[in-house]
Amino acid sequence: MSSPHQSVPPAKSSHTAPEGSDTGGGSAATVIRIPRLAFLGVFILFMCVFFMFVGWPIGLWWLLLIPVAVSVWVLRTQTTVSENGLDLRTVFGSRHLDWSQLKGVRIPKRGYVRADLVDGTEMKLPAVSYDRVRDLALASQGRIPDPYAVPPAAPKSDDAGVAEEVAEADSSVTTDDTKPGDSNVEGDTHDSK
Repeated sequence: MSSPHQSVPPAKSSHTAPEGSDTGGGSAATVIRIPRLAFLGVFILFMCVFFMFVGWPIGLWWLLLIPVAVSVWVLRTQTTVSENGLDLRTVFGSRHLDWSQLKGVRIPKRGYVRADLVDGTEMKLPAVSYDRVRDLALASQGRIPDPYAVPPAAPKSDDAGVAEEVAEADSSVTTDDTKPGDSNVEGDTHDSK
């Protein structure tokens, strides 16, 4: 503990990271998971199942496995985006996709986003739904384009700017070449025979 009147700065702790180092320890990876708010739904499901279980414990004990299975699904389902590629994890397995295997992504109307692979197959990205595509695009560091990004406006070339200025000048200047007595109404023609 140091006093407020200490003239010498405290010694560096063994827990202090050296200056200029990355305190992350490894490569920065972004994990996209099922929102933890889903556990509220698991709790409500448990309460519904529990009341049925209390009514007949011997016959309905297996109903308590449903909230447990849903909890495992919420905890395990995730997509990890790193420098090496995508790590997809589901309840029953996992798979790694290198960036070189990825051709693009497809956003379906329902369900999870799908990765189009170079070999022509597609793979579901667990926990990456329509509303998490922006997180996926940011975590990929440009490897997957952001579909919501507004493209930058193209700068006007000098020739186009000059042409627009000339067109504005021509439209603002009006000349009246009509003489008194002449009719300038469309459809008013005089035939002289």
